[in-house]
Amino acid sequence: MITRRLAQCLLALTFCLAFSGCASWFSSDEQDPAVHLVRVEVVRAKLLEQRFMLHFRIDNPNDSDLTVRGLEYRIHLGDILLAEGEHEHWITVGPNSSRFYKVPIRTNLWPRVKDLVKQLKSPEQAIPYRLEGEMETGLFIAHYVHLARNGVIIPADLIPE
Repeated sequence: MITRRLAQCLLALTFCLAFSGCASWFSSDEQDPAVHLVRVEVVRAKLLEQRFMLHFRIDNPNDSDLTVRGLEYRIHLGDILLAEGEHEHWITVGPNSSRFYKVPIRTNLWPRVKDLVKQLKSPEQAIPYRLEGEMETGLFIAHYVHLARNGVIIPADLIPE
């Protein structure tokens, strides 16, 4: 009877000690990485399909590796939703360093061509853009970093002289 009671106490103590280490998985003093949209590259532009490559720079301010699992995104030009989707590609950003992350996107602007032409009528006028999304990080347990970037595009700057 005493050995059975001792075995139960030892088993309970083992579980408490084993699972106390799991608590550190959920709380962390690490900072979120900084994500910057560096460049938008036009890969191919046809009438019914446009392909772009988004170039992001991910800055890891922490003293440990950062594993990036993927990115969910929505891109608006003015009030027009240009593209939305998910890109699952794993990379590792070293401690206190930066790394580039490329996201290919494909869209069809044909249904919105009237709205785009209205916005492009005066090439000197700035058009606001908005990038929203979530970057999934973490090796075993996922952590989501929310992204929200705003800016302006001046069409005249993109037209070669």
